[in-house]
Amino acid sequence: MPQERVSLTTRAHTLNLPLLGGLASLVVILLLIGGAFVALLLAAADIDIGAVVGDSYIRHVVGFTVWQAALSTLLSVGLGVPVVRALARRPRFFGREGLRYLFAMPFLTPVIVAIFGLVAIYGVSGWLNRGLDLLGSAQDFHLYGLAGILIAHVFFNMPMVVTLLLPRFEAVPADSWRLAAQLGMKSGAIFRVIELPLLRQTLPTIAMLVFLLCFVSFVVVLALGGGPQATTLEVAIYQALRFDFDLGRGVSLALLQLAIGAGLFAMTRLLERQMPLMPKLRSLVARPDAAGRLGRALDLIVIAIAALFVATPLAAIVIEGILGSVGHLVSDPRLQLGTLRSLTIAGCASLLCGCLALGISMSGRQRPGRSPRWSGLLQMASVSGLVVSPLALGTGLFLLFRPVVDQPWIAYGLVVAMNAIMALPFGLRTLSQAVADAAREDDRLCGALGLSGWNRWRLIDWPKLRRPLGGCLALAFSLALGDLSAIALFGRDGMETLPLLLYQQMGAYHMPDANVTAALLLILNFACYAAIAAGVGGRARR
Repeated sequence: MPQERVSLTTRAHTLNLPLLGGLASLVVILLLIGGAFVALLLAAADIDIGAVVGDSYIRHVVGFTVWQAALSTLLSVGLGVPVVRALARRPRFFGREGLRYLFAMPFLTPVIVAIFGLVAIYGVSGWLNRGLDLLGSAQDFHLYGLAGILIAHVFFNMPMVVTLLLPRFEAVPADSWRLAAQLGMKSGAIFRVIELPLLRQTLPTIAMLVFLLCFVSFVVVLALGGGPQATTLEVAIYQALRFDFDLGRGVSLALLQLAIGAGLFAMTRLLERQMPLMPKLRSLVARPDAAGRLGRALDLIVIAIAALFVATPLAAIVIEGILGSVGHLVSDPRLQLGTLRSLTIAGCASLLCGCLALGISMSGRQRPGRSPRWSGLLQMASVSGLVVSPLALGTGLFLLFRPVVDQPWIAYGLVVAMNAIMALPFGLRTLSQAVADAAREDDRLCGALGLSGWNRWRLIDWPKLRRPLGGCLALAFSLALGDLSAIALFGRDGMETLPLLLYQQMGAYHMPDANVTAALLLILNFACYAAIAAGVGGRARR
């Protein structure tokens, strides 16, 4: 009996830290997102939403938002599948590992920086038009408008499609390839019999995720839309709040965006549940359609085109920055202060996101096979960054803090909070599985040894969780460092961050200054990501 009482006491002490962390995370998320949503609903009570939604211009905006998202998804998936097939057929070639890192770069690259790189390639005076002029072509490529939006979305999402789909192609059972070889199946037959069923199982979920990301895209459309004919819901919300000062239209559009976004996210989750789990083992058997010379040449051409499409904008940023006035870095106080503000905001957002992700992940570590009653609500709230667009969340927070939003420290706090919430779903995906694995392996041992609280964290949890936690912090820092949505909505004169400064320089056609700012932001982004991941994560455990 005394031993059982000691065991129960030990377990109770062990539960304090995860329980408090989960409750604190739940309170913060509900205060931010729940408060913003309540503020939107209260404001909508005095607004004739039907009149706003029935406006012909709003119908055009909704239609264009869906249209550009559908086209972007079709192009991203349609171009990504051939690249996946080529990479699956060529498991070994020089530079394949580097290509994997290259395809991860668009996700970490600040959107406004990537747009600058795309303008440097496809803009009026970009590399493409210069090449056309040298060839004597009388036609120039025009980037702005729907064409520019589609190119930018493909730049960001095609590598993501390849990254998500390639492991499933590589995990096709070896017996399938042996049987295909015995039957003498060619590439077309392999696609119909083996790959097409695989695509039917996995591609709808990936396509829906791409559609959702394109639907809530803001910076791409803001920078490359080119006018009212190419405006999405996100941009319309921003224009209503910052330029037209039409709060009623902004609230109505934010609620409309929330309703559509929630429906899209529900469809994504439904498709994700129906998608089979990805095998962890990679098949090492050679595919029977990988031997032909013509097929090898076509695969390498497809891989090279995809690599050039992703690499050239990134290379243009660095090259244009080197050719720019680098001495400007030392002399321009706006650039120096913008760098300091960006690093400070990103650091605070990263810490907040890391604390929330850790609290949410550890909240399920209560009892083996059991979770607190509010864990479902917490998990739902934690992925709200995929449902709630930055502009819709920002509109609610603007209403909530309207009396004091002009105070700089309030504006900075809202920018930090928005960045942390938007990065939370991605950081949680990095951390939650590692926390669950550590709990499954160590809970019984820690209970037997009486380890709890700080001692358990220091001796048991930290060595196992520091690498995923470092990845979570680095990812949140990178996303916050390049964010333009929050600072564009809440920023005032004298609050420019590097992304906002770059957007202003591009809008004013100060390209020499923009060259340096874009290169600095890109280098800072990858350098900080690597430093945080290595500094917090440490060396890989063997």
